[in-house]
Amino acid sequence: MSKTTVNDVSTEPEPERAEIAPRAEGGSRALALLLVITGAAGLLAAWVITIDKFKILEAKVEGKTFTPGCSFNPVVSCGSVMESKQAAVFGFPNPMLGLVCYGIVIGVGVSLLAGARFPRWYWLTFNAGCLFGVGFCAWLMFQSLYRINALCLWCCLAWVATILMFWYVTSFNIRKGFLPAPAWLKGFFGEFTWVMPVLHIGIIGMLILTRWWDFWMS
Repeated sequence: MSKTTVNDVSTEPEPERAEIAPRAEGGSRALALLLVITGAAGLLAAWVITIDKFKILEAKVEGKTFTPGCSFNPVVSCGSVMESKQAAVFGFPNPMLGLVCYGIVIGVGVSLLAGARFPRWYWLTFNAGCLFGVGFCAWLMFQSLYRINALCLWCCLAWVATILMFWYVTSFNIRKGFLPAPAWLKGFFGEFTWVMPVLHIGIIGMLILTRWWDFWMS
């Protein structure tokens, strides 16, 4: 028989096995509903703008003029925005991009409601898409206010929806540790996520108010 010595029995705890698969996280019901609602709002705006764009083109072919229903005055004039060169910056109408992207957002929201859990790379990719969206909206806002000199109400709805989804997805990634951030920032987003979209939308509202102050006051 073989003898068992003290050295044969290890008293050291076994090291934890490293995770092979990336950690997956599912969003809360509130986040899922927010994505579904904001995605639906953006999709609605993109759909209406696309339809009106087609009607404008059809009217031009027939030698007529079509005025979108959201064109109320020289400032709130959806038609002026739709017919600008900025409305097709990628070579096709911008709302066609929205039809795809907002549809993806709705898909993510519905998946979360169904209990889906996504790995870190998925959340970061989704966050990057939201960042592109909010950046593109910022460029469109500048063009609308200071180059086209007109507002489109459906565009404004898409802007608000994109801003909300961007800040809440960013907050989620920071709180879950997918985006590196100091503890105080995680705590801030844990309690006051709503502050950032409200501040963001408020700044845009002030820019719109001051840009046409004389018109609004007349």
